[in-house]
Amino acid sequence: MTDTGFRGNPENYCYRHPDRQSFVLCQRCLRTICVECQTPLPVGVICPECLAEQQKTAKVTRMPRRRAAVRYDGKPVVTYGIVAVTVFVYLLQMIPVFGDTVQRALLLFAPWLYPNLTGVFEPWRLFTVLLVHGGIWHVALNMLAMWMLGRSLEPMLGHLRFLWLYLLGGLGGSVAVALFGFTTPVVGASGALFAMFGALLVIGRHIGANITGIAVILGLNLVITFLPGASISWQAHVGGLAIGALVGLIYARTRAIRQQRTQRLLLITVAVGLFALLLIPAFIYA
Repeated sequence: MTDTGFRGNPENYCYRHPDRQSFVLCQRCLRTICVECQTPLPVGVICPECLAEQQKTAKVTRMPRRRAAVRYDGKPVVTYGIVAVTVFVYLLQMIPVFGDTVQRALLLFAPWLYPNLTGVFEPWRLFTVLLVHGGIWHVALNMLAMWMLGRSLEPMLGHLRFLWLYLLGGLGGSVAVALFGFTTPVVGASGALFAMFGALLVIGRHIGANITGIAVILGLNLVITFLPGASISWQAHVGGLAIGALVGLIYARTRAIRQQRTQRLLLITVAVGLFALLLIPAFIYA
């Protein structure tokens, strides 16, 4: 689909605010709604018209008294949650003795922890590596980037799609480290952050947004990554960027209502493919 066709498709915009692009659907009528038009319910978010219809048809006399539904105000709660948990883990790292155990014995990703080599494989490290950092500036800069990127992406994608992007991006970074930096232990959320950059570039390109600023920032970060003497895992950055761009492409190309099942299957396929790639180092370095 061309950019013109994508921008001209009304399914890509809020039906009540045609100038607002969104990836979130009402769970009852399946129309696209922006953050201002979303009301969260246990089954998902619904639009104002479906909410009014539900309230009109409900038998008020038989319902117990309860608090009114709270309108979704567009806050990136997943973003805030990730930042809070990451900062909490970093504070644990600062505790003498216990902090070293948290980082080295439980959370950081050391690719050589394969059954053939040590008798131990701890797959949770593929994801928990996103929570541990090498110092105050490392965690501060990463969480600042997380806050800035999450505020743009999460309201547009929705909570669940945003979380998928973050986790798959982090997994992609870990897999790239296992493939191309097997002897190097790594810490940090950079793989997931670069995935967010990649998704923003691809989605922004498809909706016709100005992505020059994002491209410049991404380019500068990549240059810094490859500078001589920089203690930065280029594998995690490049792996996260590639997977983020792929997930962004999936989101952009499966936007139609009839493609939602295809979107979920493609995301699962990406996850399965990444786990399958982890078999390669086991043969190479055995």
